[in-house]
Formats: sequence, C-alpha cells, structure tokens
Amino acid sequence: MFTNTKAFGGFSVDSLHDARIFYTEVLGMEVEKLPLGILALKISGGSQIMIYPKTNHEPATYTVLNFPVKDVEKTVDELIAKGIVFEQYVEPIKTDEKGICRGAGPLVAWFKDPAGNILSVVQDIGI
Repeated sequence: MFTNTKAFGGFSVDSLHDARIFYTEVLGMEVEKLPLGILALKISGGSQIMIYPKTNHEPATYTVLNFPVKDVEKTVDELIAKGIVFEQYVEPIKTDEKGICRGAGPLVAWFKDPAGNILSVVQDIGI
C-alpha cells in the first residue's frame, strides 16, 4: 500500500521564528515556509521534516531528529563553538564531558533545539 509513497515526519515547537533561526543560522539547513504556518526542513535526498507551532507545546522526551555525520567529534566541536550545549547522560547511557556517548555503538551526542526537542549527531555508518 505504501511502497511508493514518500513518508515524512514532523514535530512541534513553541516558536516558529526561533525554530527558523536555529535550523537555518545555527545548523545551516534549508528551511521553507509552507502554508498554515508550517516550516519544512529540507533533508538531503528530497525528504522534508515538518515543524509546526503548537500553543501547548511540550518538548519531546525522545530524539526527534538524528543527523548522521562523518566526524561526530568535529561536529560537536563546531556546534559547541556556535553555542550549542550537549546533553550529559549517566544512565542508562553515559556521555563524556563533551556529551559524546562512546563504546555503545556508533558515536552519538544529543542536544536540544530552542523548543527543547532532542536532536542528535550520530556517526554515519552507512545505513
């Protein structure tokens, strides 16, 4: 039934203005404003992630968006230089002082967008 359809995901934020600035200026992504006050993050390969405003927004307690990168260490350093603060976890996973989880699969580090949604950079292992 859905073999030839392009699925897409989405998540809410409390401020589209702050989201647009964050995703374009901090993360360097292409963002398109769509009707009904929705933003579309342009993802490599033609996919899109919808970001929509929600007045009673509550940040997701799980990772809503993962960014595969060639070098997690370098990407974390570049994002820290832009003011990103990486999450520090102890249980059930442990991160180092930079916020990178090592030794439990591919390297991964989590951070939040201005609405508090959890994002990650993860070592690209060719999936």
